[in-house]
Amino acid sequence: MSQPRREPRATKPSPPAVETRPAPPEPAAGARELGWRRLNILLALAIVALLGFAVRSLAPGAFAGLEGAARDFFTLSISVVIESLPFVFLGILVSVLVQVWLPPDVLYRRLPANPVLRRLVLSFLGMLMPVCECGNVPMARGLMLKGLSVGESMTFLFAAPILNPVTIITTHQAFGWDNGILAGRLAGGLVIANLVGWLYSRRGPAGVLKPSFEEACAVEVGRHESGGKVRRSLQLFSRESNAMMPALFAGSALAGLIQVAVPREVLVRLGSDPVWSVLALMALAFIISICSTVDAFFILSFGATFLPGSIVAFLVLGPMLDVKMLALLRTTFTAGTLLRLVLVIGTCSAVLGVVMNLAG
Repeated sequence: MSQPRREPRATKPSPPAVETRPAPPEPAAGARELGWRRLNILLALAIVALLGFAVRSLAPGAFAGLEGAARDFFTLSISVVIESLPFVFLGILVSVLVQVWLPPDVLYRRLPANPVLRRLVLSFLGMLMPVCECGNVPMARGLMLKGLSVGESMTFLFAAPILNPVTIITTHQAFGWDNGILAGRLAGGLVIANLVGWLYSRRGPAGVLKPSFEEACAVEVGRHESGGKVRRSLQLFSRESNAMMPALFAGSALAGLIQVAVPREVLVRLGSDPVWSVLALMALAFIISICSTVDAFFILSFGATFLPGSIVAFLVLGPMLDVKMLALLRTTFTAGTLLRLVLVIGTCSAVLGVVMNLAG
């Protein structure tokens, strides 16, 4: 009886040659290096503070000439930080809520398809989220990570600090309906924000967003949820805080320095001129970096000196662009974009103020 024919055993193919590539640097090492760098900076600041305290204790007259200016600088800078910090954290929390916990298409289903109406609806999104302009920056970053265009996010970013219930109530409490200040602020903020949104809707993100943020947008759009929402929320909160905090402190320090260096009396002398008063209060708004929820009470003290149009220019420009806001915006947008925003928003605010002064 013939034996069944056996098939030859297949030889196992040799594995393909593996291309050797240099191993990428371990993220843990980079994180440790960044942590040590931050620790060194904190230690250096602590040493400087201790040395200053020692010199101040051993030689009380050493800081006689600078004591008043230094005290004003630290007071003004810290006050800007304390005033802004709660709104920054609130904005980050809302941003995390939108990115992680909000269903992906719930926002888009309720927005009109028409681009103009879509941006108009986004202008009033601040009514639901009464956050200061500091907190709107991380919120706008979250909207772009969620898929909104640059123009649509900018419309929200610049309209929300003015078109929100807290700002409206405080402005009404300060000025009421006198001289059209409240109406001018609301209408001016709405028109300028939508103008900026329309301008940036006509071009893509190339050259507008920082490359690092563009990469974050690309990663976020293609990301599948992993690790749980709580973990993602904590990671996003940490990432946004690391991006916002250095900019907030740097902008606050610069605002305090400029306030100490520029005499306020120089600005007050310009209050009666319909053009120079507008430019003066715009410069003041850019310098002092005060929150939009309390700026009406601050500028109320200038109401007897400055014309209504200049006050409106102050109340419109300040929430959109100031020293602190530019530092925060630099985390997301290129320097060229910030320059164009300053030119567009500054020109529109100046025209609004001058027209109101001449018409009154």
